[in-house]
Amino acid sequence: MDDLKRDFEEQGFVAIRGMFTEAETAAFKAECNRLLEQHSAYAGVFVGLAANSPLFRDLARDTRLVDALEPLLGPNIEFLSDKVVFKSSSMATGSPWHQDWPYWEGLHKISVWIALDPATPENGCLKILPGSHKQVAVHDGVAGAGEGFGHRLRPEAVDESKAVMLPCAPGDVVLFHDLTLHASFPNISGQDRWSVISTDRSASEPDLDYSWSVAKEIVRGKALS
Repeated sequence: MDDLKRDFEEQGFVAIRGMFTEAETAAFKAECNRLLEQHSAYAGVFVGLAANSPLFRDLARDTRLVDALEPLLGPNIEFLSDKVVFKSSSMATGSPWHQDWPYWEGLHKISVWIALDPATPENGCLKILPGSHKQVAVHDGVAGAGEGFGHRLRPEAVDESKAVMLPCAPGDVVLFHDLTLHASFPNISGQDRWSVISTDRSASEPDLDYSWSVAKEIVRGKALS
């Protein structure tokens, strides 16, 4: 865990291979499919897995995951929210370079990215800019009509030669700081690429209240008194 903390502090992210089994990730994807059917959600993202599913509520508390977060967040950890991001074979759009922090501000948080399918450059895996978590970037890019990511960098503002690609197998987990610049490739493979992403923070420090954190829960330790 010392290496994990060191690497996270230096690079702004860590990849943990094989945290979850193939059977577990298959169950996660099946439950995502059930929730999408139940809520008629087919727009690429569905927020609120743990708020609607005991399986994902248990995932937020999973000891393997919380053990990895503790060296980075301290002994008191609060889960805030989660979502499934589903890049289907018919959705080819990639994600622009951005930091997560401009979307919520306040206390810095950690995003937990869990692969449910093999993630490759061809089907839209993550790419990350190591060390970019040490300052807030200027998000002055412009989204096209109907596009998400209102906070984005101009493409020319990022030196892609310094980026790290993060291909993942199902069950691999990437933890990254909310100031770590990241993006994803477009899905040109004709195959699905699904992932679950959750957000956690230290419960030892004051922070903003968020309307989207409807399933927030202390998953280790205690809340700020």
